Amino acid sequence: MAFNNIAKLLSQAAIKALIYEVSLTPKPGLVDRNNNGSHHDMDFYTFMDSSIALEPFFEAYAQAGYNHQGPIATLFPKLRGIGIEAERAMFRATKQVNTHKGANFSLAILLGATGYFLNHSNSQLPLTLDDVHSILNTVQEMVGEAMKQDFDTINQKAVATLTHGEKLYREQGITGVRGEAMAGYPILIDILIPFLIEHKDEPFELTNQKALVYLMSITEDSNLLHRGGYEGWKKVRRQAEYLTAFFNDDQRFVNELIAFDQELIAVNLSPGGAADMLILGLYFGILMDILNRPSLF
Repeated sequence: MAFNNIAKLLSQAAIKALIYEVSLTPKPGLVDRNNNGSHHDMDFYTFMDSSIALEPFFEAYAQAGYNHQGPIATLFPKLRGIGIEAERAMFRATKQVNTHKGANFSLAILLGATGYFLNHSNSQLPLTLDDVHSILNTVQEMVGEAMKQDFDTINQKAVATLTHGEKLYREQGITGVRGEAMAGYPILIDILIPFLIEHKDEPFELTNQKALVYLMSITEDSNLLHRGGYEGWKKVRRQAEYLTAFFNDDQRFVNELIAFDQELIAVNLSPGGAADMLILGLYFGILMDILNRPSLF
């Protein structure tokens, strides 16, 4: 397959993943087609604007990875440079609303690593589970040293200059999206992708709503920790775990999900970390052709 086609396909998979996630309805505390969840500064269309603004940068991440020569650790600074421009484009498109900052960071890494892998292996699209293992191992090699340096820098910063995520790291040791990248996104390969494979023949929206709730029950969600503190996060995890008991009763599950949405809106909590992880799982699900949707290939 020609390089330009590969970069375009990878970009399309990433954009689809963003749109699939925001379109899931209902979702607890998150923007969907019915309401804005616990967010007062964004709606469904804000996410559409953001997704379109990011598309050319997704292709650039894939191109950078595919074209990269030399040590894999030297790819990450290239991706980060593109990512800065992508973030600026996102903020312009959304009038300074943070819709996809975390997802953009992770997708930059995954798109770059996927492009690199496809040019340095005999594998082709669609990906296999072994391919995804290899890509995530590449991620660890790519970002490990840079992430360690990031954490060292956070420890040296003045408290007044810290972002919300950096404060969580300093105060509670929560490593957030950087920690996930350093570890090679174990939740993806060990939990989420196997879940998507197991449920690949079931209704698409329902499967992904269940996947999101499952992630909420296990994910160390920095968004929830910021908004609700440790107790708020633990309460949401317990409630999500309660909902997993209804995975075999679809109507009861949806009813409980609607009620859960209203509960989180009432206390202004939003599981953005779990939503971002679902986006990454959908990205790989599309590239593996395991979702109950028409194939990209």
